[in-house]
Amino acid sequence: MSGGGFRLGSGGLIDRSRPLSFTFDGRSYQGWAGDTLASALLANGVRVVGRSFKYHRPRGVLSAGHEEPNALVELRSGARREPNVKATTIELYDGLVASSQNRWPSLGFDVMALNGLLKPVFAAGFYYKTFMWPASFWEKIYEPVIRRAAGLGRASALEDPDSYEHSNAHCDLLVVGGGGAGLMAALTAGRAGAKVILCEDQPRLGGRLLDERESVGGQPAAQWANSVAAELAAMPNVRVFSRTSVVAAFDGGVFAALERVADHLPEPPPFTPRQRFWRLVARRAIIATGASERPLAFPDNDRPGIMLAGAVRSYLNRFGVAAGRQIAVYTATDDGWLTARDLIKAGLAPVAVIDAREKAPAEFADVAKAVPVVLNGAVVATQGRKGLSAITVKGSGAAQNFAVDALAVSGGFNPSIQLASCFRGRPAWSDKIQAFLAPGVDGLHMAGAAAGLFAPGEALKSGADAGSAALQALGLPVKPVELPAVRHSAAGSAPAWWRPGRGGDAKVFVDFQHDVTASDVILAHREGYRSVEHLKRYTTLGMATDQGRTANLDALAIMAQLTGQSIPQTGVTLARPPVIPVALGAVAGAHRRGAFKPLRETPIHAYALERGAPFIDAGQWKRPQYFPLAGDADLLATANREVNAVRSGVGVTDVSTLGKVEVEGPDAAKFLDLVCAMRPSAIKVGRCGYLIMLREDGFLKDDGMFARFAEDRYVAYVSTAHAAPVYRHMQYCRQVLWPELDVNLTAVTDGWAQLAIAGPKSPAVLQALVDAPVLITQADFPPMRAAEITICGGVPARLCALSFSGERSFELGVPAGFGDALIRRVMAVGEPYGVVAYGSEAMGVMRIEKGHPAGGEINGQTTAYDLGMARALARDKDHVGRVLCAREALVDPARPRLVGVRPLDPNQRLRGGAHIIPAGAVPCAETDLGWISSACWSPTLSSWIGLALVSGGPDRIGEKVRVYDPLRGGDVAAEIVASCFVDPKGERSRV
Repeated sequence: MSGGGFRLGSGGLIDRSRPLSFTFDGRSYQGWAGDTLASALLANGVRVVGRSFKYHRPRGVLSAGHEEPNALVELRSGARREPNVKATTIELYDGLVASSQNRWPSLGFDVMALNGLLKPVFAAGFYYKTFMWPASFWEKIYEPVIRRAAGLGRASALEDPDSYEHSNAHCDLLVVGGGGAGLMAALTAGRAGAKVILCEDQPRLGGRLLDERESVGGQPAAQWANSVAAELAAMPNVRVFSRTSVVAAFDGGVFAALERVADHLPEPPPFTPRQRFWRLVARRAIIATGASERPLAFPDNDRPGIMLAGAVRSYLNRFGVAAGRQIAVYTATDDGWLTARDLIKAGLAPVAVIDAREKAPAEFADVAKAVPVVLNGAVVATQGRKGLSAITVKGSGAAQNFAVDALAVSGGFNPSIQLASCFRGRPAWSDKIQAFLAPGVDGLHMAGAAAGLFAPGEALKSGADAGSAALQALGLPVKPVELPAVRHSAAGSAPAWWRPGRGGDAKVFVDFQHDVTASDVILAHREGYRSVEHLKRYTTLGMATDQGRTANLDALAIMAQLTGQSIPQTGVTLARPPVIPVALGAVAGAHRRGAFKPLRETPIHAYALERGAPFIDAGQWKRPQYFPLAGDADLLATANREVNAVRSGVGVTDVSTLGKVEVEGPDAAKFLDLVCAMRPSAIKVGRCGYLIMLREDGFLKDDGMFARFAEDRYVAYVSTAHAAPVYRHMQYCRQVLWPELDVNLTAVTDGWAQLAIAGPKSPAVLQALVDAPVLITQADFPPMRAAEITICGGVPARLCALSFSGERSFELGVPAGFGDALIRRVMAVGEPYGVVAYGSEAMGVMRIEKGHPAGGEINGQTTAYDLGMARALARDKDHVGRVLCAREALVDPARPRLVGVRPLDPNQRLRGGAHIIPAGAVPCAETDLGWISSACWSPTLSSWIGLALVSGGPDRIGEKVRVYDPLRGGDVAAEIVASCFVDPKGERSRV
């Protein structure tokens, strides 16, 4: 080892020709290309890298991967400062700046370490018992103190300067994990011609093979991995994503993955995202994510220098770093012996191997001859204030003391099944490996250590077998792949165990980051918190950043001993996505800032800003959501006020975002008859009509309105969301399907500002705007009337008597340049009538009250028949979708069709997405009748209401059902009613 450091003179996979400088807590150090921050710190002799959450005990590196609970640091500075980053996963780069966290004033001297003296006060569940009295202290004393103590690192208060991307990819087979099993799976499928995506968390493929001295296929394991990686890279049907973690799995073969594009650099290059968030869709998937090693439970097992045996081997073989100068191995598995053998080969013979079992494995007889061995042994004490200095070992004879500065521990392995657990299946206990295995999931194959196969030879074979099984399920030919020869080094697991009575359990740490000890588990048992979910929440077990990877099973073993049950009888907690921490910026993607995406503002935008309206995104448009007043308590109160104002008086809202297409020419009417499912040619000049467009497959494309201003001129008004697709569709019809027609199409959405003026007093407001001789009366301007007029002394305008709210209503359009002046004029002339501005929230409420379908209902899977529009279809003419819309399956009365849903208790909330099941039925796929497509609180009816797509909907009106929403805890008794809740006869719009 070099100088005062712990770097070996040779060996490892680092590039010793590329030195890298970095700082930790303001002090400069040197590492090499290929290091992680953890390996570089260990190489420089830095043993204490963090402090625990509750007692602020000094902590060192425990592992070499995402299971790390101790070595959490703050990375970078300024706006790019990122807290709680695992040093074991950070690629070292030149100029890296890192600092320790959760300490004051320094890592070496932390005042909060005094908490350790108060352990009896801070026992499990203390926060449930401590802050009860006096109640008046909560807000002024208790809560502020707790909030200041909460958390570990400090997030930057500055705006994140980096950009993030979202992307999508599809494949036949997704392989998660690029270790030996994953490589064999990808190789098997790739050679067979399947479209494969291989995701690997590390910058290079190989996984644990990079950490071992194994020989694979007659060459070092790392070289074999490189050769397979090169073959995969040359295959056009295989995509390899390195530095990419699959973080979530969903139904339908959908996976979420995070690609760290530039995290290994000081900052992203220009025009490069920091991270890319992938939506991967796969027909089959293979999970080959390896396994996490378990620590052993013994007194003061958290001292810096105590590391997992596999991690000691990783730092030794991959990074050329020794965990210490005097190393002992404490194991309950053969894997600890493998670490001892590698240490001997590196010239670092362990001072002792302590095996909890009664016999040494025969395969490691060479190790047993080279070092002292204690069988049936246990570490019963450790010494060292800021790092391990000695251990006390008790075997079958007298206790022995060993001077050590590092201890490699191995208590077995937990297969990494977090992704498979995302499907909510219960993990299955394996007596063979004494760990939980993934539940069976259709379309998902487990391989390698993730399937409980820890020996390298077994892992490679399971990967190839999983690849073959996936190919068979895909209906693709299977081409046998020759397995490389591997010497089978044992890496079997061992019982999860705890040895009570051999030391004080108050300092036997189970969850290192949250300082959960064996005594906390015992206390939870004594106080009745024996369910695994209660144990988890009462002690905070497994709720740290490692999500219990190194803690949960040992704690379950303790609880099982206390209850006299087996571990599977005691229970297991399930993982929830994401399975590793994900930057919120990556989830937000391009939605954080405008980036290069066009931002569209209506001509009324400035007025809405002045009124303090918050905006929602409607595609690229910014639409005012509501217009708050000083007395409004919240969004709901504002929306209710706006709805009531429209229903009782008059309101005005901005509908400029609606798509507007001018259709002109001698064949305009004929063209629209072909494009639309109704008969626009039958509409007289000066009238409006309902617009229904179908796709070629017969499903509904969009609905809207149109106005006929001349024999050869129409304006089609379509929904905001479908404005562009509808215009493209119309152009396709004009240019490709019927090029012989003499018709011109012009998109004029941005050229016109449009306001909807609604309510019983709306005619009076309109009359104050229009120029003579136009009269806004029921006789002169009835519903569905359209006219081109002038307003306000000569401003050209288009006026249509259309109602989306159910009230007497008009849509008034003017050239966009007049939009801002128009809204101000409307508010001025409408003041005597109590006019209010209302936003998209109130508009949405009123359209649900009237039963008008919108985005939640026109979802690409519904037909005009489903939404009650069938009577409007013209059946005696040709039009797009005419034949296929009449298919038997699309007019089946059992299809999900539009109805209303009203709770029996009006105050019980309905939510979009909730399922409709028969009253008294058990919720399952067979009893699922449909779902809530839109829901809101109706101030008009003083009740929650919803629109729903229900099988055989109109035939079920009057039925009592359950509105079941398990994700959000909803289970509401309701009745199916007609989709129109307010004024079903339409009398209010004709006043």
